[in-house]
Amino acid sequence: MEVQQVRQEQQGRERGRTEAHGPAWPGVPFARAARELGLKPREFELAVQLGEVRTVSAGPDGRRRVPPEEIDRHGSSEGFPEALRSRLWAVGTAEGAELMGVGPARFTRLARAGCFTPVRFYVNRYRAVVWHYLAADLAEFADREPGLLTGRTPALLRTALDEHPDRRARGWRARRVDQLTAQTTDAWQRAAATAAVLDTPELAQAVPDPGERAYLNALRPELTRIRSEVPAAREVIESLVLAEDPDEIDWYRHCLTTALPQARATRPAPGTDGNRQTGRDHAAEPEPGRDPADSAAPGQERAHRPEPRSVRPGRLWSWLRGRR
Repeated sequence: MEVQQVRQEQQGRERGRTEAHGPAWPGVPFARAARELGLKPREFELAVQLGEVRTVSAGPDGRRRVPPEEIDRHGSSEGFPEALRSRLWAVGTAEGAELMGVGPARFTRLARAGCFTPVRFYVNRYRAVVWHYLAADLAEFADREPGLLTGRTPALLRTALDEHPDRRARGWRARRVDQLTAQTTDAWQRAAATAAVLDTPELAQAVPDPGERAYLNALRPELTRIRSEVPAAREVIESLVLAEDPDEIDWYRHCLTTALPQARATRPAPGTDGNRQTGRDHAAEPEPGRDPADSAAPGQERAHRPEPRSVRPGRLWSWLRGRR
């Protein structure tokens, strides 16, 4: 059934419900939007995180929905739905290494050095973290840095690994914070997204006002929806959400203390008197405008990456190999 026909039928049902029960909140619920876009739940979640599918806040609880025109936009685009799904194709280490034409050991070294950034993870039954990467990101990296795929590991890359043995978690955090801040225009919510990667002591130093800290915690977004009933696995997940290295912590504290004056200018936090405390810490700060992951390794992907090329999943393997 065509997307437009489905949309028309659903709109008719919603009009009927509106007449019977009052006005409905605008937008399409996530579950139905995923079906109309031909995406599995995890694909749809990734599409929202990456900004491939735009969402808006609707209803008194702030629950987000998908504008109908967003579904229409994708439905009328060339190659739908395969083109959309190809941009969301995520692979693990084995598949990613084969895709790039390298061994798993080299792929892991490149990933640890931060040459490409994970988009999601899960914790397996052995409580080990399994990272997934966008296939389009790997193809782009292979095009951009062919010299890193063969031969000896360059000295600069080895130095980066010596300084930071594994940048995957910090790269994922940077990507998620960037995604979350891009999804809202509210200054307090943007500040809360940055605060979400700081632990309680670090947040207290960056934001001395307890009322403001409480407000940021109330607005704190979820970086991941992964849950576990196993305490050890839960500890692993919680550790991945928080910044670890001193330079990374300093960067987010700097970003937060920069964002707070902008938030206060829009409105004071509930329960405060609208004071103008800066909460600035005198610890060393990174250079303004610089992401803490920028110095990770040559060719590292930024959180603001360019629009990925659309490649149908069934053809990506031969497409990548054919270019090399």
